[in-house]
Amino acid sequence: MTDAAPIRRYAKGDAKRREILTAALTVISERGYRNSSLQEIADSVGLTKAGVLHYFDSREGLLVDVLRERDLADGANLPEAGEDRGEQAGRNEAPDSITLLELATQHNHDVPGLVELFSRLVVDSGSPEHPGHAYIAERYGQLEERLATAIRTRQEAGSMRRDIDPNVFARVLTAVSDGIQLQWQHDRTIDMRATFAAVVDSLATGPQTAR
Repeated sequence: MTDAAPIRRYAKGDAKRREILTAALTVISERGYRNSSLQEIADSVGLTKAGVLHYFDSREGLLVDVLRERDLADGANLPEAGEDRGEQAGRNEAPDSITLLELATQHNHDVPGLVELFSRLVVDSGSPEHPGHAYIAERYGQLEERLATAIRTRQEAGSMRRDIDPNVFARVLTAVSDGIQLQWQHDRTIDMRATFAAVVDSLATGPQTAR
């Protein structure tokens, strides 16, 4: 029975932490990264700034966890390779990782604050000591692996050029997605999805040479 109180305290702490993450996600989505403050997030959950940081290692750590929460909330985590649409040719099933990334670029039009936060974090987290370094490295690694799998599957299905290296072009598609987001932050008239789709379409044309 002596463990009951600590367990309840931990559960209460986890609930408050998730409340803070939800509030931060909302504030940044609505107001943008630069126009959001730790004080505003704290006010929305009835805490002081120090109270918020009690649940996180730092402001940067909070922002990293906001993006992790965004990934979960948006279903942004790409499916396992076995779910790739190209592997299910002719069947109306889950989209593959390339299609999901294209859809994510469309969704990003509705969450400019989070787009800005992600772009800023990629730049700031270059140092291994930054709280977001491992998150960004892991996210890119998983994304590129799944895109490469989707490219191979489409190549096998005959819907994507066979003369391209899946690993190289997985990085190219990732770079296109990130790059068009940066440009869009300067010019909101850019159609990010159409741009990304045009690059994918260019890989579906041209020589279909066997390896």
